[in-house]
Amino acid sequence: MFALQSNNGIQQTTSYKVVLPFYVFAAFSFLVATILLLIHSGIIHQHYFQPYTLAITHIMALGWGTMIILGASHQLLPVLIEGKLDSNFLAYLTFAFTATGIPFLALSFYEFNTGWPMQTGAILINLGVICYLTNVISSIYESKKHDVHAWYMAAASIWLFSTTFFGLLLVFNFKHNVLPQNSISYLSIHAHLGLIGWFLMLIIGVASRLIPMFLISKYTNDRNLWWIFILINSSLISFILLRVFGASTFLYYFPLMLSFLAILLFGNHCRNAYKVRIRKAVDEQMKMSLLSVGQMLLPFVALLLVLALLPTGKFPQLPILYGFCIFFGWITAIIFGMTFKTLPFIVWNKVYRDRANRGKTPVPKELFSEIIYKGMAITYIAGFLVFALGIVLLNDILLKLGAACLLVAAILYVYNAGITLFHQPKKP
Repeated sequence: MFALQSNNGIQQTTSYKVVLPFYVFAAFSFLVATILLLIHSGIIHQHYFQPYTLAITHIMALGWGTMIILGASHQLLPVLIEGKLDSNFLAYLTFAFTATGIPFLALSFYEFNTGWPMQTGAILINLGVICYLTNVISSIYESKKHDVHAWYMAAASIWLFSTTFFGLLLVFNFKHNVLPQNSISYLSIHAHLGLIGWFLMLIIGVASRLIPMFLISKYTNDRNLWWIFILINSSLISFILLRVFGASTFLYYFPLMLSFLAILLFGNHCRNAYKVRIRKAVDEQMKMSLLSVGQMLLPFVALLLVLALLPTGKFPQLPILYGFCIFFGWITAIIFGMTFKTLPFIVWNKVYRDRANRGKTPVPKELFSEIIYKGMAITYIAGFLVFALGIVLLNDILLKLGAACLLVAAILYVYNAGITLFHQPKKP
């Protein structure tokens, strides 16, 4: 998410001043979300549409996942299109609007204040997303190369705007009848616009380039990536149509299977890249990223159970398990893995780019602590598994223990990111 390796080495494409604020905001958002999860771990005994669950979900979706992806994509897009980011000013506006709007929205959900604070937050977030969408589309339009990965990013940014704009309508629908039904009736559409259209589309588009690159693998298969692109978009569009027209539950297996097939193809893409890699030793960050590819299957298992059991009322906590597997599982794992593959390079470029020809400089992986990273990975995996088991067994002790481990992982993540961000060259 910084630049690809070329004959000239690794070169930065977008100013660190544009990118780093997103990383900082995301890190603290994850910390806040894990604190709230520990305090309110009992939310799994309640309906998923309640203030604390909504607040944690939106902090994870917007503050954690979306913000770090926005920052990273500002750095990666110029590489994909072999051009430049059209406007740093729009990138700054993206951060300013979203970083202001997300706290408004999250706090409003936490207190369930559906008045002007929630509406203001939703409007600001949409303004930020419009700036981002404009920047992405204009950058691609002005470039000479339209890589398949760039099309993933363009489509994902359009789906992101669809998600936030529909969310804006839902927010105003709490107070005004702007939609035919109440806001709860549309939550599944709003959620999957973001989960499938934004997160799945963007992460696959980016990871399909980054994972082979970090493995030092020359494997490419654009035809396979185009099939994945078609399957994901077909899955989401068909889901929306089925939901709008009130189709029977059985028909929802069709879009589910399309997405499942896309995940399998993506997993095979990563497997092939892994098999022909030049670098045989795989570092901890790549292991975490590859783990996240496997975790992509967990939400589909949960969704199959939702379709099978939720109508019978046998396990009403399944939607919470589904969301937990997505936000604290798949998305968090890939962010953990990619943060410490990308952030050190961005900071290295900031600190050492002008010093590289004047003497020995550290390699990027020396800008963070691998011991702390391993501790973070262990506590994260333990926390995820224990909390998920707590949801299944409805056990409060497991829920507290799992949430505590996730909080420790978040603290270690923030601390290690801080070590990287505040790195200074050693005095001679």
